[in-house]
Amino acid sequence: MPVLVSIGYSTCHWCHVMARESFQNAETAALVNDGFVAIKVDREEHPDVDAAYLDAASAFTPHLGWPLTAFATPEGRIFYAGTYFPPAPRGQLPSFRQVLAAVREAWTERRGEVDATGASLREALASAAPAAADAFPSGEVLAAAVADVVSREDREFGGFAAGASLDSPKFPNTPVLRLLQHPALASLVPGAAGVASRALTAMTTSELRDAVEGGFFRYATRRDWTVPHYERMLTDNAGLIEVALAAGDDATAAETAGFLVDVLQLPSGGIAAAQDSESVIDGQRSEGGYYRTADRAALAPPALDAKVVTGWNGHAIAALAAAGARTDPRFVEAARWAADAVLEANVADDGTLRRASLDEIRSAAPATLEDYGGLARGLLALGRVTGEVAYAERARALVDACLSTDGIRTPGGGDPVLALQGMQPQGVPSDGAAPSGPSAFAAAALDLWRLGAGEGYREAAETLVRAAAPAALAAPLAYGAILEVALGLATPPRQVVVVGETDAALADAARRVAADVVAVVTPAQAADFARAGFALFEGKVAQGGATTAYDCRAFTCALPTTDPAALI
Repeated sequence: MPVLVSIGYSTCHWCHVMARESFQNAETAALVNDGFVAIKVDREEHPDVDAAYLDAASAFTPHLGWPLTAFATPEGRIFYAGTYFPPAPRGQLPSFRQVLAAVREAWTERRGEVDATGASLREALASAAPAAADAFPSGEVLAAAVADVVSREDREFGGFAAGASLDSPKFPNTPVLRLLQHPALASLVPGAAGVASRALTAMTTSELRDAVEGGFFRYATRRDWTVPHYERMLTDNAGLIEVALAAGDDATAAETAGFLVDVLQLPSGGIAAAQDSESVIDGQRSEGGYYRTADRAALAPPALDAKVVTGWNGHAIAALAAAGARTDPRFVEAARWAADAVLEANVADDGTLRRASLDEIRSAAPATLEDYGGLARGLLALGRVTGEVAYAERARALVDACLSTDGIRTPGGGDPVLALQGMQPQGVPSDGAAPSGPSAFAAAALDLWRLGAGEGYREAAETLVRAAAPAALAAPLAYGAILEVALGLATPPRQVVVVGETDAALADAARRVAADVVAVVTPAQAADFARAGFALFEGKVAQGGATTAYDCRAFTCALPTTDPAALI
């Protein structure tokens, strides 16, 4: 029998629609069960499977997304794919039953053609992976890519539209916004940060943002940020917290952090993956009705996707720690709680990470590079904010676990089923709502290098940037996170360490500095970091017992200062 693979995620509206219309229809279900081996995949739990099948599906449809519907041989060779199929034909779109019948007919009557399609597609995908760049992209080359992004700004409504018409969808694209806010661009592309600030303002004042609970919705279906798709994702909101902080909009950062803590954070401390777009109102499922209702008190909120995804929680930990340092200390405690929960529930008995957990039960799905990198980056941010070196040491161990003489890979080598099928994702994945696996891992390695953990971490980040550079420079809007890392490698860092009273005016001034590293620690904590091998903290003390700032720019350190104005 052929295999039917349906890939989606729990808060995807059209996944719900196709499930109700087709999979839950008795007659359609009978056709599926009679002629296919049906497999349902959660893309959030198995992102590598999703990436591999998206690669293959691109040969059959230019409109990639979810639900993703793929048909494969028992060996896993895809021979046809599409996305949503309706219960009845709509224009040029066939019904799902028609697709099932056509695939079944091809399987039984033209099996040779089916096998040939699957084999040739796999060969084509295997040969399509681009070669790594010979030379590391310079600051000038990266600036040109950023200038290209800036030129694509929607000057009327802010952000980046998929087209010129009002019906063009609009996504937050937080990796690109964070790229535009990189401190080095202040001189290289002076207008870049303004593009990010205008996009944030447009989103904050639009229907994309829930005015009651502060969270942002997944995307707007119209170019003016109206008619949103109402699911609220952890990744989008964690990224937008960091965008708001970099833009100096502490109020939006705090309100969005409040959504993460008050709505998405679970009793275990882990943070849920998303909140559904649909709720039940008057006995009927409603897409967005809960959010459009003036008085929510009488309504049950949309359900949470309570999976605690390791890498996504890492992004949230970094964002909450940063927001807590600047706004409300409760967010730092929420970040600490989330970190401890993930390290408890999402670590297997052998010490390796798992992709996710649900109700504190670990998934069997192995962690991806996104998980190792994302969690490491979150722990490093938490360590810098709290001054607790144990978080930084754990982050370094996570990165080290993926480094070997054979290259950069997760312990265990990724998804075992994909490996057996020869269907590993090809090339370097783009950055979507959150940084890709290589981008997240490169960012964590870069952070370790900036903290003085060793040149090997810079080399690891450079390796990943070289691999991504050809694709990223050709399509910078799709690779914001890896280009941000590239800029961090191509331009000199700014590192600010404050030693002394963590609530002093000097510490508050440091937290508002646009630097690559800001750490506020007590004298004892600075010594702990130095002993643990983080050379940035060596010799840094509170001089004369006074809170002291050390400001290093472009590999040159200014004299220690106790004056907050010296940091501005």
